[in-house]
Amino acid sequence: MNISSAIFDCSAPDLDSCPDESLPEFAFVGRSNVGKSSLLNLLSGKLDLARVSPTPGFTKLINIFTVNRTWRLVDLPGYGFAAGARKAKFKFNHAVDDYLQHRTNLSCVFALLDSGLSPQEIDVKFVAWLTRNSVPFVLVFTKTDKATPATVQANIAAFTARISGWFEKLPVIFTCSAMAKQGREELLGVIDETMTAIQAESGPAQPDALTPPEDLATTGQQVSPRMARKNRPDLVRPW
Repeated sequence: MNISSAIFDCSAPDLDSCPDESLPEFAFVGRSNVGKSSLLNLLSGKLDLARVSPTPGFTKLINIFTVNRTWRLVDLPGYGFAAGARKAKFKFNHAVDDYLQHRTNLSCVFALLDSGLSPQEIDVKFVAWLTRNSVPFVLVFTKTDKATPATVQANIAAFTARISGWFEKLPVIFTCSAMAKQGREELLGVIDETMTAIQAESGPAQPDALTPPEDLATTGQQVSPRMARKNRPDLVRPW
């Protein structure tokens, strides 16, 4: 996949503040300090698309970028740590929960794991949550330049052993290193294949399908984004 443009769309504090659901979205999430921002910059080919901060938990909002005018890259707040008050921490974690469960145009989640660490309980729990809620995802082990190949493979094997009983077939696994510029083509390939499948399966456009049955023009009452979302059919999801 060739990235011709990647522009910032918005920073949303909650699901209802996100843009319309007209474009497929690919979300990246992981434990704080997993290297998410660096990876997003590598994928987009822009060094400053996502801000890289030395402070874990810097990202607190749902940051959305439009790529090639055809799909969106979504930078979700990391879990496990948040700078600031406990109330703020709870609020943005709830927003991520809401986004992952109810965003109808979410096509795939890239669950990021530090390849240099043995299985972290918080990562295992997060993958369990994704599985339990039927959220489509792939596993991405980051920072492969920070550990020996043997350590990386041992940690991947240990993690997959922890989750293997949950699946008939394990999730697809990728490795990457923003520093070594490794894994970019493979991850963009996932997005490219998903976009191709969506286009093939979406069929003819149906302009009226996204119109809520009751709106301001017919009832005089404002329909909230969440209620309008409930009246929309799910987009085709080829997973």
